[in-house]
Amino acid sequence: MNIVDRITSLRNLMKSESVDALIIYGTDPHLSEYVPVNWRSIAWISGFTGSYGRVVITQDQALLWTDSRYFIQAQSQLKNTGFILMKDRQADSIAIAPWLNQELKPGSSVAIDGLTISAGEMNKLKEEIGAKGNHLIISKDLVSEIWQDKPSISQALVVDYPVRFAGQSRSEKLMHIRNKLTENLVKATLVSQLDDLAWCFNLRGNEIQYNPLFTGYGYIDHQNAILFVSEGKIPLTLFETLKSEGVDVISYESIWDMLSLKIPTSVYLDPDHTNSLAYQFFSERTRVVDGIAIPTLLKSVKNDVEIAGMRAAHRRDGIAMANFLCWLNKPGQNAGLTELSVAERLRAFRSTRKYFMDESFSSIVAWGPHGAIVHYSATPETDVKITQDGILLIDSGGQYLDGTTDITRTICIGKVNAKQKSDFTLVLKGMIALAKVKFPAGTKGYSLDILARKNLWENGLNYGHGTGHGVGHYSSVHEGPVGIRPEFNRESIQQGQVITDEPGLYREGEYGIRIENVLLCKNENCSAYGQFLSFETLTLCPIEKRLINRELLNNEELKWLNTYHKKVFKALKPHLKGDVLKWLKKQCAPI
Repeated sequence: MNIVDRITSLRNLMKSESVDALIIYGTDPHLSEYVPVNWRSIAWISGFTGSYGRVVITQDQALLWTDSRYFIQAQSQLKNTGFILMKDRQADSIAIAPWLNQELKPGSSVAIDGLTISAGEMNKLKEEIGAKGNHLIISKDLVSEIWQDKPSISQALVVDYPVRFAGQSRSEKLMHIRNKLTENLVKATLVSQLDDLAWCFNLRGNEIQYNPLFTGYGYIDHQNAILFVSEGKIPLTLFETLKSEGVDVISYESIWDMLSLKIPTSVYLDPDHTNSLAYQFFSERTRVVDGIAIPTLLKSVKNDVEIAGMRAAHRRDGIAMANFLCWLNKPGQNAGLTELSVAERLRAFRSTRKYFMDESFSSIVAWGPHGAIVHYSATPETDVKITQDGILLIDSGGQYLDGTTDITRTICIGKVNAKQKSDFTLVLKGMIALAKVKFPAGTKGYSLDILARKNLWENGLNYGHGTGHGVGHYSSVHEGPVGIRPEFNRESIQQGQVITDEPGLYREGEYGIRIENVLLCKNENCSAYGQFLSFETLTLCPIEKRLINRELLNNEELKWLNTYHKKVFKALKPHLKGDVLKWLKKQCAPI
């Protein structure tokens, strides 16, 4: 079936089920950003492949909501499908619930798969839809009923993650979680998010591309630790090791039957990251205490071993980037190159580095106008040649056993004009402002976001995505709970957390600019006004000086840039030689 046929089949099924509107969230029961192939329902029903999207199907309309990272991509992928693009999180946009209330007759039925929406969002959606007399039906996975040849669940094996990389044993992590249970006066917690699960039990998997994770749940109380994973995924030797350390392994499919036999008197759940049916299961049987998931908070603060690993991983990543950028900048090198071939070569350079396991996401190699598509991913159909005179945006990262990297560099190919240099320098000023800030402990990310945007705003410019996200340790490249973006975030930035610094600027049809480094939050000093924090830049890679308008940088910004390049050269010099070392020396020479 093509997409039009799929929509028709879905509408027929909706009619037989007395469903007037169907909402599709396109995630899995663990509310993952990157989901296993068997849960990618939005891509199947619409053709849109971005990591964030929401679909609504009625008998006469099909719509997809996504944010500014994917507007251009969605416009292209939805062409001739019958879908209408709805721009989410914009000043003049309309959200799903108000749109449904506006379009549906009172008393209409709206369905959603309860496994793919959080308890917090479900309650809000139910209230908003009910305000106009409509009804929200939970637990309707209608897409799977018409999904022909739906991929099967992965049977990739789970592997042990050594303490020499993790820094803490499973027993130590379980102890920390149990201490938090005691602090919150609760008996147990359910671990739902896959990166939390991998962290808790020092395990990794290979089910989701670019994410070393596996599908499962964890249940932890003061006496028991249970890992719910599909049978056959835990090798016998690992099974025995887990058992000896007090971790029981039970089949994923039997979780609710098993837990119904041992309901605690209270349970700690994260309503924003627990699917609505799992939350409902507990709330109907026991007292639920809400809060941010305990492992989410614990794992965001990296221990000394993890921090050392992140530094080492970024040094190795910097070596790979130096070799790659030297190769890319050789005279005449770009002849015949395309976005896909550049991405393949970058992966090849990374793959030679110690502990490299995979990329941390699909590399964004975007030439010219494609750079304005924030999360552009080249395909054989969209791939273009790298020609003379323009801007090449490269956003990439690596998964190493001792750390995860994420870096964006905007590269000058041939000649660039004054506007491009001005745009690049304004973005650079914002990146530097955030990198060098000192701030009091307890500061939240939204309070720092203005630093990266100030110079752009003063010139009537802006970007639609967040400025920074947390980064996992050999885990998901996007990690909560902290972030730097305009929206409110109740969690403050803490010492030991790793976060990106990535302002940008995008001119549709022309080019895109983004500069991204990864930062480590550290203690700065303590004064009469309390503890102050600052950032250490982990990323080790030159910034494109040919795109800088020197006149737009003040002395402090220039000092930061020269100091950063001095640090990069000192760190990478012992590991490079020949033409690459000569190239690096030139790139890191002070302005």
